[in-house]
Amino acid sequence: MPRYRYTARKPNGKRVSAIIEAASESDAIANVSASGAVLLSLEITKARAQKANAPLFQPKVKLESLVIFSRQAYSLIKAGVPLLRAIKGLGQSTTDKPLKAALESVANELSNGRPMSAAMRDHENVFSDLFVSLVQVGENTGRLDDAMLQLAEYYEQEMETRRRIKSALRYPTFVLMVIIGAMAFLNVKVIPQFAGMFAKFGSDLPLPTKILMATSSFFVDFWWLLVFGTVCLVAGLQVWKNTEQGRVKWDKFKLRIPLVGNLVNRALMSRFSRTFALMLRAGVPLNTALQMSGEALDNHFLGGEVDKMKAAIESGINLSSVTADSQLFTPLVHQMIQVGEETGQIDNLLLEASDFYDREVDYDLKTLSARMEPILLLIVAGMVLILALGIFLPMWNMLDLIRGG
Repeated sequence: MPRYRYTARKPNGKRVSAIIEAASESDAIANVSASGAVLLSLEITKARAQKANAPLFQPKVKLESLVIFSRQAYSLIKAGVPLLRAIKGLGQSTTDKPLKAALESVANELSNGRPMSAAMRDHENVFSDLFVSLVQVGENTGRLDDAMLQLAEYYEQEMETRRRIKSALRYPTFVLMVIIGAMAFLNVKVIPQFAGMFAKFGSDLPLPTKILMATSSFFVDFWWLLVFGTVCLVAGLQVWKNTEQGRVKWDKFKLRIPLVGNLVNRALMSRFSRTFALMLRAGVPLNTALQMSGEALDNHFLGGEVDKMKAAIESGINLSSVTADSQLFTPLVHQMIQVGEETGQIDNLLLEASDFYDREVDYDLKTLSARMEPILLLIVAGMVLILALGIFLPMWNMLDLIRGG
């Protein structure tokens, strides 16, 4: 649920500033007014901004740990085990350090009478906004066990998608690393040997050989400059990516990478559809569900597009029209959302849309290596051609001189 920072004046004239949780801006205004205070200003606190200020190198909880925790919590709550006892037991049994510390803190807050969702919200590095929102809905409806089951199934699907993407990229990554290692070895060990041999003859060398020798000399004599330049480039890229504009452009660039970008885009759309359906099924308001689903994407470019959809819905436009104008979804998915809106089953059809994207991603992952092989072969062939021209052309010229002499 979104949090709003407000400034108000109490009936005694005292000025106060605080943060309040509410489903929408109008609800936040109503809650502040109900306390008898006069509202002076109100603004939403962005979750992304809070995460940006998190400590550097803060350990992250593993998805496997969240799945195990959600499954075990579902079983214990459904069996009638008291919530405080269940959280304490799960905190003692988990081996994930960030999750263990968070659950111990949540257990302490529960013993003080604080709701579990509010206690979890203090640990943003462990429990996402989606996690906390579904827990809060489960608390309000008395179906916390169902909420934990939905979270377990969601994170299991997320784990499977990530596993398939890593598996598909493992072979191309290995080939590229071998190519880079081979280039370094040739420049340091092989080409300098031929360069010394060619220098003894004193003959004019072909252009490919001159380029190859110049590259090798720079690599050997100025390797420190290459290392320093690489470190500066990586550091500069990280600094740029931490800016708001840099994050948006970098995330947009990742969606435009040949072969991989379209696959990542559809995987994110599957995550968005599944998260959105989960939130709607749990009874979260439409605009809040959109906001949480956009944050769950972990892509600032797509998150900005979802924010535009949220603003359009708040202005009175229906969901099917917004999805048609956003150009994020395929026509088939747009039709499914339109039908879901007409029949009142948007959550079910969004899950169908997520399954549709998952099937497309699964097919693309199976054929990704086969589609990348020609590109890798072209790179290797180009390296062999350059090396052959650079080394054998002067040797052929020397043979011609010997025969002519």
